[in-house]
Amino acid sequence: MRETFDKELVQLHVRFAEMGMLVNEAIFRSVKAFVDHDKNLASMVIEHDQAINQCESQLEKMTLELIALYQPVTSDLRDVITVLKASSDIERIADHAVSLARTTIKMKGTHRIPEIEVEIAKMGEYAAKMVADALDAYVKRDLERAYQIAQQDLFLDQELAKIKQLCIAKMQANQKAVVSGSHYTLAATYLERIGDYATNVCEWIVFLKKGEIVELNPGNSDDENGNA
Repeated sequence: MRETFDKELVQLHVRFAEMGMLVNEAIFRSVKAFVDHDKNLASMVIEHDQAINQCESQLEKMTLELIALYQPVTSDLRDVITVLKASSDIERIADHAVSLARTTIKMKGTHRIPEIEVEIAKMGEYAAKMVADALDAYVKRDLERAYQIAQQDLFLDQELAKIKQLCIAKMQANQKAVVSGSHYTLAATYLERIGDYATNVCEWIVFLKKGEIVELNPGNSDDENGNA
């Protein structure tokens, strides 16, 4: 029975890795579509989201079946639960990539502000790398790297604040920038949220390795520590 469980657990991780690759691709394409004003590429991101949703459903089914059939305990149970929880966070990352793609389509024909688009491109590249690194750390069970990646989310928080300020200034100076400014703000918010979910994946790596549920989001840690 142990050998069968181990084989099915390997299949679970393989499927999770496949889902991670699909999500990485979705982020890359959605950011590229936004920066290049590519409506067709944005539409492709939206169309392919169904495959990611199916991956999550399959992973949920596989994890529940493993628990029901083998009733794993301690580290084995943590292994299965981590996939279940992390796959949900990965799916939410894909949802935000889709939201960014939809924003790209809505922006077609609106007033463009190159200064802000440069910042969003920078933010998008950073968010995509953060997700890829978090998934790699998960596969390698790299606890130390998980802590490091979580701290990188501060950059996305700062970029979001910067872009919001830029948008407000441009909208106040030029009425044509009102619609596009609101879209830019949304785009930056989606990318910031992708960073938050990448941080969640890092938290599940900690749970997997140490059996502890921790808060790694640097934007929340100060408040929580202050209240402790």
